[in-house]
Amino acid sequence: MPNVMRKLTARASERWLDRSIYVFQVIRNDRGDVPGWVLVVLMTTGLVTGIWTLAAPRIDSILRNSLDSMNGIR
Repeated sequence: MPNVMRKLTARASERWLDRSIYVFQVIRNDRGDVPGWVLVVLMTTGLVTGIWTLAAPRIDSILRNSLDSMNGIR
C-alpha cells in the first residue's frame, strides 16, 4: 500500500508542477498593450481635469451649502 501512495503522490506532484509551469508561461507571455494603457490613463486624466475645471465652482457651492446646513443642526 505505501508504494501505491508514493506513486499517486508522485503523479499528483507531476501534474501540479506541469500546471504551474503552464500558468507561469502564460503569465510571462501576456505582456499586455502598454501604449493602449498609457492612452487610457492620459485620456482619463484629461477628462477628469476638464470636468473638474468646469464643475469646480458648482461643487464648491454644494459643499459649502451642505456644511453650512450642518452647522445649523447644533
